[in-house]
Amino acid sequence: MLKFSSPRRSAGLVAITAAVLLGVCGCQAPVNIEDADVPAWKDKVLPPASGVVLEDSGRILNRDPLVKETPNVQAGSYTLTMACDGGGKAYFAVSSGGSKVADAAAACNGNRDVVKIKVPGTGPLSISTSSVDAPLIFAYHLVPAAV
Repeated sequence: MLKFSSPRRSAGLVAITAAVLLGVCGCQAPVNIEDADVPAWKDKVLPPASGVVLEDSGRILNRDPLVKETPNVQAGSYTLTMACDGGGKAYFAVSSGGSKVADAAAACNGNRDVVKIKVPGTGPLSISTSSVDAPLIFAYHLVPAAV
């Protein structure tokens, strides 16, 4: 059994041990947003999809939303697959004909998040991507939901 000569030494050893354990854990180093190869990262984190209605990827360097639009989307059910990396979360606001249809978020840890979306009417569709945790990289695609 270990004996410590003082409570202060004991607390110091516990703090050092905790720091070492945190340092050697399987934690992933943060992505360097400036040097990230976004297309290669997107190919790695998003599955290939057919019938893509709308897609985008890139860097969010500040809190300004990035909006991507398409002029004519059929009413129906869709799947939005999203990913981001760099820390925090990315938010995706989906609008159809100027009305908000869905809000979704992805944790920026390189994993995919998937949500089902119902588009009520045929017409223009847009997805606004933003984050309060910039800078980060993101990617998404919207496809018709499997029946």
